[in-house]
Amino acid sequence: MDRLTHAEILELKRWNTPTIYNGWEQITERDVAGEGVNQEECRDFMPGMGPMVGYAVTLKIEPSVEDHKKVRSAWADYREYVAGIPGPKVVVVQDLDKPRVVGSFWGEVNSNTHRVLGCVGTITDGAIRDVDEMCNAGFKALARRLCVGHAHVAPVEWDVPVEVFGTLVMPGQLLHADKHGFLAVPAEDEEGLLEAACFMDSNECQTVIAAARNAQGKPVEKILAEVESASAEFSQRARERFGKGGEW
Repeated sequence: MDRLTHAEILELKRWNTPTIYNGWEQITERDVAGEGVNQEECRDFMPGMGPMVGYAVTLKIEPSVEDHKKVRSAWADYREYVAGIPGPKVVVVQDLDKPRVVGSFWGEVNSNTHRVLGCVGTITDGAIRDVDEMCNAGFKALARRLCVGHAHVAPVEWDVPVEVFGTLVMPGQLLHADKHGFLAVPAEDEEGLLEAACFMDSNECQTVIAAARNAQGKPVEKILAEVESASAEFSQRARERFGKGGEW
């Protein structure tokens, strides 16, 4: 399957993750209530950077286990894997120590190293540190919490499916993430995602939002009638375009 163009990636970054989700639910054949988005709370530590979009490179870590550092080739092999994948990339890290937080894979050094390898940020169900320095590197992070130390952090396993915040993410999967959480887009749904998101946003603005904004000063009965009519028009437009009624 062809990857999205650089221009399409930039356009996806102009929308927040809920807007992209609204488009995705119109084009996917999957159960949108059961997969794709984080099932557990995660925190965006760089909300001012806006959304991030990229393809997943995946990693497992276990900072509590010292023996992982004895695998001499692990760091070099892992970095070669990251470097060999076209960007933009988002590093998705499953911390095997969860729910404990023993140490952080991320800090000033690793964020700068990954940034130069074409990574724009990370989603990790563990911790991060050096937040100011990561921001300075232009490296965005969604994580469970902050911590102080790195413990025995080392790459354990990479280029494998990982589960973060209750959601399975596959290597190479398109990710869209911001302060609301993240969406892992199935490969078959990449095509048409941007168009669907733009359509649904315009559909909202032209129907239900417009009706609500124009309702000031009108009798309650008139407001309710206009909102009901706009809701029906919103659903009709979505059905005509995608065969689904749409929701907001």
